[in-house]
This record gives sequence, structure tokens and C-alpha cells, in this order.
Amino acid sequence: MTAAPALMSFEEALERFDPALGLEVHVELNTASKMFCGCATEFGAPPNTQVCPTCLGLPGAMPVVNGTAVESAIRIGLALNCSIAPWCRFARKNYFYPDMPKNFQTSQYDEPIAFDGWTEVEVDGEVFRIDIERAHMEEDTGKSLHVGTSGRIHGADYSLVDYNRAGIPLIEIVTRPIRGTGDKAPLVAKAYVAHLRELLLGLGVSDVRMEQGSLRCDVNLSLAPSGAGTLGTRTETKNVNSLRSVERAVRYEIGRQAARLVDGERVVQETRHWHEDTGITTAGREKSDAEDYRYFPEPDLVPVAPDEAWVERLRAELPEPLREHRARLQKEWGFSDLEMRDTVGAGALHLVEETIAAGASPAAARKWWLSDLARRANERGVDLADLGVSPTDVARVQQLVDEGKVNDKLARQVFDGVVAGEGTPDEVVASRGLAVVSDEGALSEAVDRAIEGNPDVAAKIRDGKVAAVGALIGAVMKEMRGQADAGRVRELILEKLT
Repeated sequence: MTAAPALMSFEEALERFDPALGLEVHVELNTASKMFCGCATEFGAPPNTQVCPTCLGLPGAMPVVNGTAVESAIRIGLALNCSIAPWCRFARKNYFYPDMPKNFQTSQYDEPIAFDGWTEVEVDGEVFRIDIERAHMEEDTGKSLHVGTSGRIHGADYSLVDYNRAGIPLIEIVTRPIRGTGDKAPLVAKAYVAHLRELLLGLGVSDVRMEQGSLRCDVNLSLAPSGAGTLGTRTETKNVNSLRSVERAVRYEIGRQAARLVDGERVVQETRHWHEDTGITTAGREKSDAEDYRYFPEPDLVPVAPDEAWVERLRAELPEPLREHRARLQKEWGFSDLEMRDTVGAGALHLVEETIAAGASPAAARKWWLSDLARRANERGVDLADLGVSPTDVARVQQLVDEGKVNDKLARQVFDGVVAGEGTPDEVVASRGLAVVSDEGALSEAVDRAIEGNPDVAAKIRDGKVAAVGALIGAVMKEMRGQADAGRVRELILEKLT
């Protein structure tokens, strides 16, 4: 077994070195068809059922550019304050991967559709500017399934390839080196990806489901001696697929690289694999330079030349900027600055917004997402959006509480069932028998038994010590497995004893 690499503590590493980040985010667009053919893009279809001669790279098949994908790329570029190229081309990126049927990827190289942009993220009250180098169009690869005990290619019994994903439109958003983040580097990386996810949802160009691979992040990181003002040798951790993992991958690589440099070893420019289960990265392959891909212009596709009037129309149709959007929501919801900051920091803004749109109050939506559901997501090591609970589910649970059909304690059990895949909130209430008991006769009988079983407490209440009523309420709730209306139980106790 290979020994675990040495790690330096995060605090010591940041005393000795300055980190530089570079983030490459791949966004699958939600177009109905693929980038260069008419095949469907539905997620989860049976393997190799959404393919054709074009996306399989068969001889004689000719690609055609998806116009909706080009429009989405322009909108993304504009939202990131990029310049839009009046003329750009596709290129062939040549390499052998078993899940790329053509043995080249149709991408953009030196002529991206969007370039020289910027955006901003806020971490702990500090604003960081993120410069965008480019946002270019390309196609996704297929998906390999390695069958064996590990689920990875090393040690697999055999591998299968599903080409359904091959050819799905991708936009790759590449930052310039992000410097000056110091000990906030992991949080800045996480905040940037969360910011992009929120922005893309607002544009409506992708469902950005990280657990399904429609938003993936490659994390580049390098260290330089503190105060040197230079860039070190970078590593690229591939396909990190959750906000939590982006933060953890940056933190881990800082500790790993710092330990190597202090020991006099060099950092290898390479791709690395992120392991969600162990929270470490492992070496992949030494990183190729652009020359290794033998880029050349795609001969089967005409250049893309967006009309200026088209670009300006798309600019005019952009949703309000995120900063203005958040400020408006904060005012409408009545959140304090801290409450809003926590909501954004948890990656819950869009979830809270959709929950409110589904009928919940702002306070209730925030309460569920940032307390009970955030705890569950943290315990499972997933992002809130990937927990398996929808905004509609949360709004319905709160409605059940408001209607008196469940209380807060029972609502948490309803969420247990929803997370476990047992159905909608109503189905979970029915199957688990979680509805609040509203039968006055049953409640009255339970109260009588509690009074009879606790004569000393009952005597105190008769003597005017109303605070003692809590003990009797607890006895009734215990007998009725938490399914009684605590407010009504209190009323019945006081009616009988005062």
C-alpha cells in the first residue's frame, strides 16, 4: 500500500507560501439536442441510445453547430462582463480517450467566443475580483464505467463506455490566476463556483446539477514563497463535483504542496484525481501543454460570427446582476446582513428563493434550509442542492406545519423519509403515520392519564404554578409519540386543573 503523502498544517503553509488559484468550470448546457447533431440530451437515458453517426464520429458524418448553444454561450459571456468575439472558430483538440469516439474533441483554442471578463465574490465581508480569461464552446465526452471492486480503472475487471453524453454542449469558463486570497483561498474557490452556479441558474442555460456532472470544476493550485510575487508550479485537480469538495481540494493541495516544497522536493505539473471518500488527491498524468494536443481549425465547421445586433439584444435581456438581485431579495425577505450572508455562503439562496416561490414564508424557508437540512447535508458530505429534498418539498412540509397536520418534530421525520426516497412529504406522512392527533377525545383521555400519573405536578398547577404544565405536556407528548398538538394539550390541561 502506498504511504499517504506528508501534509503541512494549513496555518503553517499559509505562513510560508502564497497560494494562487485557477478555476476551470465546465457547464453542460440544457439544450434539447447536442452541440453538433440532433441527438437528445436527456440525463439518465439507457446507455448508447442517444447517439448517431455524427456524435459517434463515423466516416462521412458532418457536424452542424447548435444555434441555441451559441446563444447560451454569448449570454454567459455577457453575464461575466466578457467581450464577445465578432468572429471565432472551432478547433480540433487531438488526444486518445476511450470515451471520445472521434479521438479528438471539437473545442475552441485561440479564438474563444467570449474573453477578458470579470466577476466578484464576497467572503466574510471581503470582496474578491475574479478575472475571466475566456469562456469557450466545446462538446462533452462520453462516460466510462469501470466494473470492479474499486469503481476505478486501476484494478477494474473491465470497462464499459456510454456515449450518450458525447457531444453535449459545454461551456468552459477559465479564470486568470487568482492571487491575494491568503488563508481564504479555499473559501474563495468555493464561493466562486457557488456564484457561477447561481448566475447560470438565473440565466436559465443549465440545470447546474453537480451530482449529475452538468457543472464540474477543475481546480488549479500553485504555491510560491511568501512575498515572492511569483507563480509556482501548478497542479490541476480534475472534475471536482461539489462545492464542499472544491473547498476541501484546495485546502488539501495547499498542505500537500507545502510539505513537498519544504522537504526540498518539486511540485510536478500534473493532473490529479480528487477522492471524495478520503478527501485526498492522487497523481493522474503529467499535464500536457497546448502543443501536445495538436490543435488545428475544424475543417467541417464554418466560423461563428455573432451579429452585433443579436449580441446587444441578448445583453438587454440579461437578468439583473447578482449583487442587485441579492439586495432586492434581502429587502423583500427582511433578512439582516448576517442572515443574507449566511444564506449565500451556504449555497442556499436559490433554494430559499424557490421555496418562497412555492408558498413558504422567507423565515420558514431559511429556517429549514440553514438548520435541519444543512445539518443533514453536512453529515452526508453533500451540497444542499444534492440532498434529495426540493424547494417544493420544503414548502409543502411547512404548509403541513401551518395547517397543524404535523409539528416541527414530526416535520423532521418527514424530511427523514423524503431524503430516504420514500416519496413526497404527504406520502411520507401517510406511510409513517406521522399526522398530528386531532381527535379531542383521544387527547382528553391522554391528558387525564397524565394528570392521574403525576399528582404532585397536577397539585402545583391547581395552586397556580402554571409553569409546571410543561411536565404534563411532556408526558402526553411521550405517550402519543410526539403526534399531539402541544398547544391544544396545554389548553386541555389548564381547562381541567384551573
